[in-house]
Amino acid sequence: METKLTRLSREYVTALRKHLKLGRRASLQPARGLGRKAMDLGLETLDLARIHEIALARLLLPSHSSSTKNGTIKRAGIFFVEAVTPIETTHRAARETSGDLSRLTKTLGRRTVELAASGRHLKRGIVQRKAAEEALKKSKKHRTNLLKQSRLVQEHLRELTHQNLLAQEDTRKKISRELHDEIAQTLLGINVRLLALKQEGTVDSKGLKKEIANTQRLVEKSKKTLGRFVDELGKEHDT
Repeated sequence: METKLTRLSREYVTALRKHLKLGRRASLQPARGLGRKAMDLGLETLDLARIHEIALARLLLPSHSSSTKNGTIKRAGIFFVEAVTPIETTHRAARETSGDLSRLTKTLGRRTVELAASGRHLKRGIVQRKAAEEALKKSKKHRTNLLKQSRLVQEHLRELTHQNLLAQEDTRKKISRELHDEIAQTLLGINVRLLALKQEGTVDSKGLKKEIANTQRLVEKSKKTLGRFVDELGKEHDT
């Protein structure tokens, strides 16, 4: 029983600390869960009230201002009321004394403030040092995470650049092959025409003029083809 009670007390401190840290965003579900655990252990309202008083005393610091302490006590009181509800719902008479429960919460708050003022000042230096150490650890962890993210981004950029260069190189090779094939075909056609001209030059002057015209068209086509591929290579280089 003692071990279970100690474990419940630690869980209560942890849950209350998280509740106070989250503020308005905090859910009261953990408080209800702790109340049910306390009820299963056979604890009564005053038992849970003592656990709450000890937990709140550990969380209040002498360095806190009066307004901070009052706000903390108020929010902790809401947490306590929610935690004690499962126990109170098992006692019909207790449900009829909600006013007494509210006064009990306020009394616990006043006693907690007195306890914090009289006892916690001896541990102020230790608490402040631990807070500074924790802040330093968080700062180092944050810097480490930022450095890791920066390295990942740099690696990703290098990979993208490499892929882009490979794509450009593939495109240039493809255009080069197409240019080579088309111009080779055109030049072959010109060569054939020239051979025909050589053979027919002394036979048919009319046919000679026709072949010359055809050859000129092939030359013009070759120029246009070359110009088109040069333009495509230029566009690819610009991208």
